[in-house]
Amino acid sequence: MAAQSESLGSWPVVRQLRRMRALYAAGALLWAASSIVTAWSSPGSSPMWTSVLLLAVFTGLLALSSRWLRRMGPVAGTERKDRPVTHGATSARHARA
Repeated sequence: MAAQSESLGSWPVVRQLRRMRALYAAGALLWAASSIVTAWSSPGSSPMWTSVLLLAVFTGLLALSSRWLRRMGPVAGTERKDRPVTHGATSARHARA
C-alpha cells in the first residue's frame, strides 16, 4: 500500500502496479497450463478444480490491476509523443506581420 504522503497517481505506485500486473499475468498463464494438464490427465479431480480456482483468482487480480492502471491515466511528468509540443513562440508567419 502507498504511504500517506504519496499521491495515488505518482510514479512509484504506477510502477508497482505494473509489476504486480506482470506477476498476475504470469500466474494466470501458469494456472491455465496447470488446469489444462490436470484436466487432461484426470478430469473432474480435486487438483483440477483447485487449478481452475487459482486460475480464476489470478485472472481476477489481473483484471483488477489493469482496471486500476487504466483509471490512473497518464502519470504526471511523462510526456505523450502524440501531442504537439508548444513552447509559446510565435510562428514565422506571425512574426513578419
